[in-house]
Amino acid sequence: MPWSMDPYGLFHSDASNAAPAVGEAGKTGASRRPRAPLFTYGLRTITEAAARAASAGIEQGDKEQSDRAATAAMRAELDCLPINGMVVLGEGNREQGQSLYVGEQIGDPSAPVQFDIAVDPVEGTSYVASGMTNALAVIALAPRGAMLQPGPCFYMEKFVGPPQVKGRIDPQAPVADKLATVARETGKAVSDLTVFVLEKPRHRDLVQEIYAAGAKVLLYPAGDIAGALMAAIPDSGVDCLMGTGGTPEGIMTACAIRALGGEFMGRMNPQLNSERLAVKAAGISTADWLPCETLVTSDKVFFCATGITTGLLLQGVERQGGSSVRTQTLMICGQSAERQILTTYHRSRPLGVPPGADAASHSRA
Repeated sequence: MPWSMDPYGLFHSDASNAAPAVGEAGKTGASRRPRAPLFTYGLRTITEAAARAASAGIEQGDKEQSDRAATAAMRAELDCLPINGMVVLGEGNREQGQSLYVGEQIGDPSAPVQFDIAVDPVEGTSYVASGMTNALAVIALAPRGAMLQPGPCFYMEKFVGPPQVKGRIDPQAPVADKLATVARETGKAVSDLTVFVLEKPRHRDLVQEIYAAGAKVLLYPAGDIAGALMAAIPDSGVDCLMGTGGTPEGIMTACAIRALGGEFMGRMNPQLNSERLAVKAAGISTADWLPCETLVTSDKVFFCATGITTGLLLQGVERQGGSSVRTQTLMICGQSAERQILTTYHRSRPLGVPPGADAASHSRA
């Protein structure tokens, strides 16, 4: 189905978008199960384009070039969306001449379908040029007005866990108590739990508390989107995520975790004095823990992440000889609560062939 389809039809579990239930007598029942819409598959071209563009920076060792190339590629693909979208979490501001700035209009302003759009063309920019793990190209969409606007707060303390702990965690509780709850609800011993933590100086005490409780720590210098997603997926090898990371990344991840049914709680946690003053002036609480349903108020969300460098969650961009480029993308649809990982082999464009002529690719789930 082409991009020109009506994407808002995707939000209704009608005969064209749902599988009928069959009753005991063999007759078609009235209940219908929403399916992941084709719109989700269309979105993956956006993150795949950004990941492929960013991967060139790995070879060149230029993180700024990686980010610029990924941003330009993502912006070009976003222009194809048949929606009325606005960037609410993006790369910068209009005054600096940056693309994908907060407030930038995406798609057709006259389209009736209105979305908040959150983007991170290179999540892990500082590490992608050196080829370090867990770098992703990410996009999340939610109905207009559904995503929390964090204002000047760039950092958020987070707790993420699988569906079994949803509503069971007291965010104010000591680390040992949280881990005991995770262990009880997942049927594991605390000593069998693995906690994802960003390897930052601010987390030294947290890491020691986790070790003191008897759990394992998985430390990575970047990639808390990947870590949070794995924490929300049962039996992924990561049982929960703790610590402070980026606020935009947190809200994007909350879109995915709301669809997955996992636990996500966040508390604004400014790290710099200038940030603390701005957050205080804006009247934003740094004491309140916000549930996933506050960070993203709708379950009609879409989320795509494509690996740039190979990490815990996804394989990175890889050139397959001289004929193709492989990407791997996680796609999540809130309406159907489904997640899929798609591996795509993109045909490389021979020299002299203009852009747009290399659209042929084939995929396997």
